[in-house]
Amino acid sequence: MDAQSYNATLADLRTVRDNIKKTQTALAKLEAERDKRIAQLATHDKAKAERIAPAAGLSLAEVVARAPELAPQSLAADATPAPEPAEADQPAGAPHIEPRPHVPQPTAPPTGPTGETPQAPAAPAAPTAPVALATEEGEPRTLPSIPEGGTGDAWCAHMPGLASTRPSFTQQARSTVFLDTDIGVLVHRQQTHHLDLGSRSAADILTAVFHTIPEGVERIYITAGDPWHRDADRHPYLRDAVAAWLNAPTPGWRTDTGRGRDRMAGHFVHARNPVGRYQRESGDSHVEIRSVREWFDTDGDDPATIRDAFVLLWQALRRHWSDAVIMGSPSQTGRDLWTRTIPARGQHSDGYPVLSEELRGLLHATAGQGRNELLTPPRVPETLPQLVEYDRTFAYAKHTWKSPVGTPRRITGRQFAAWSDKEQARALYGCGHWHIRATVPDTWDHVGLLPAPAPSYRAWHYPATPGTTFTTWAGGPELHTALTNPLTPWKIEVLAGILWDDGKPLDDWAKKLKEAWSNLSAQAHFQQDPQQSRAAHLASRAVRAILLYGIGSFAQRPRMVTGTTPRTQERDVPPDAEIIGFDDDTITWQKPTGFSRDPNAHPEWAAAIWSGARAALLTQRHRADDTYAGALHAAPGTVIAFRTDALYLTQPQAWPYHQQPGDYLKKGHLAGPLAAPTSEEDLLTLRDVGRAALTPASTTAGA
Repeated sequence: MDAQSYNATLADLRTVRDNIKKTQTALAKLEAERDKRIAQLATHDKAKAERIAPAAGLSLAEVVARAPELAPQSLAADATPAPEPAEADQPAGAPHIEPRPHVPQPTAPPTGPTGETPQAPAAPAAPTAPVALATEEGEPRTLPSIPEGGTGDAWCAHMPGLASTRPSFTQQARSTVFLDTDIGVLVHRQQTHHLDLGSRSAADILTAVFHTIPEGVERIYITAGDPWHRDADRHPYLRDAVAAWLNAPTPGWRTDTGRGRDRMAGHFVHARNPVGRYQRESGDSHVEIRSVREWFDTDGDDPATIRDAFVLLWQALRRHWSDAVIMGSPSQTGRDLWTRTIPARGQHSDGYPVLSEELRGLLHATAGQGRNELLTPPRVPETLPQLVEYDRTFAYAKHTWKSPVGTPRRITGRQFAAWSDKEQARALYGCGHWHIRATVPDTWDHVGLLPAPAPSYRAWHYPATPGTTFTTWAGGPELHTALTNPLTPWKIEVLAGILWDDGKPLDDWAKKLKEAWSNLSAQAHFQQDPQQSRAAHLASRAVRAILLYGIGSFAQRPRMVTGTTPRTQERDVPPDAEIIGFDDDTITWQKPTGFSRDPNAHPEWAAAIWSGARAALLTQRHRADDTYAGALHAAPGTVIAFRTDALYLTQPQAWPYHQQPGDYLKKGHLAGPLAAPTSEEDLLTLRDVGRAALTPASTTAGA
């Protein structure tokens, strides 16, 4: 770019900036006008929030927040759920089901998803002594606790007739093609085709692919192009653009409603990795359009290389599972492979029972996932000498060797206090989930150790101010770390807990995946052919995704059902639905439907692994090297951020790295002085520059 072009583009950028400001001002005025009209409507003596919500394009809770006098007696306040990237099984006959996290409301019995027969469990009792932590950022968020007496004891049970069992059928493979919609290149088996994709609509893609492959395909992986974003500039949010693309007319096709053992049905709306499911109107063809980025990040890889990666992945899995089949997503594949490791005889051959809905709801509300925290000035210096990124390789695979099994036991605070020190230590080191009151030591000068509920929906933060006392829930690994950390033990009072027997339901599954990952990583390192080396690397990343998202799928969060209602029938929008979009003809909404009868729902396993991973970010022993790694082994004030499996520090560390799961890999290093990041965007920008600045010789391909 020459100087003239530079100055012209700079002038254009200023114009865009001014237009953005004008649009934001106009939007603020419209929102103020909307809220004013809601307030006017609320003065009517027969005004109802369920009538006003669809007219305003808001959820019931959002209308009530603006006009509290409209709150019905039974309304429980709830924040807007955040999108959940993992896909879950969906019942046949219930199109438009999208799994989204939802805070369980223990005061009412959950209902089954549309299309399933609702179960009739005993209605859970209201939780007692809700946990709250007041913060400067907003109102405290409450966490449920176990009710006293027999009601709470009844929570510690299993769902009758629902258990994870070994499948008695062979999973069927699907004919798959790989399509780059940017350049119209399609790879089918060993053949490459060039297609005219027209406008890149779903209809154009289906027409072109089935014209080229007349015998038909069942899965189309989009390797590049993101066609669902083609009209992104016409919609306020990416998710709206994706929904419009998925639901656009497809002559000769309709939304798939599922078939046979495959209960996946309807489109899956996700901002970046959506799934379109279509069925010929004649009913003789079913096909999915999916993003390959569900499996791994691509970097300009051509469809042939990605096809080779899936071939290598299948070969690696077949060495451990003779009936292994690659399914549509890593989570589906991981869960299917796990069911095939359930013992056919002996202990647990009758399966792993699913917890009661009440206990699953408690775990969903009180057990967070990865730690994501940015420390900003004055907790860290305003100017950093450098920024070093350490990422734990294949981290979750390190924490699958022990998991909860058996009937959970409820432990009261009085019971725990009556135990000996040895019994207490054994319980906290075992498989448990604990309701506690924690106090930060008066001399503490490092990062926080335990998650506490932050005001926003499903958010967590980590109190570190000396003398702070807070009440929360935490897993055994984190409590063990708080009590035995290398600096100063924290004061912990156990109020209640849930304790399981120690078992190994995931150990065989994880060992096989770790071996597949190790073999593929070695192929990527030693393979002389660049394309095959890259394919092996992508395949190793896919194995990582199978384990990572497989663990996430055990959490099986309560579901959101998405539906549409004609604008002319606005009154038919469910009263507890949230409006997520509308046009001249239809209103699109979503509503929570509670838990499905998923036989593979085990949030206790996911919670235990996540707790172990968060604890390992703080301290982790390397027995072979007789040393420790983690945030607590870096100097106070040098920890800048936690990001799921990664640490960002201002000083390099001599932590051992042997390319094993859980090892800390130095992944980025940016020399300073640098302004301390004050937002996630700032951190990610510095991360990317730091990764680019780190020489390839100082990293390891197996990460």
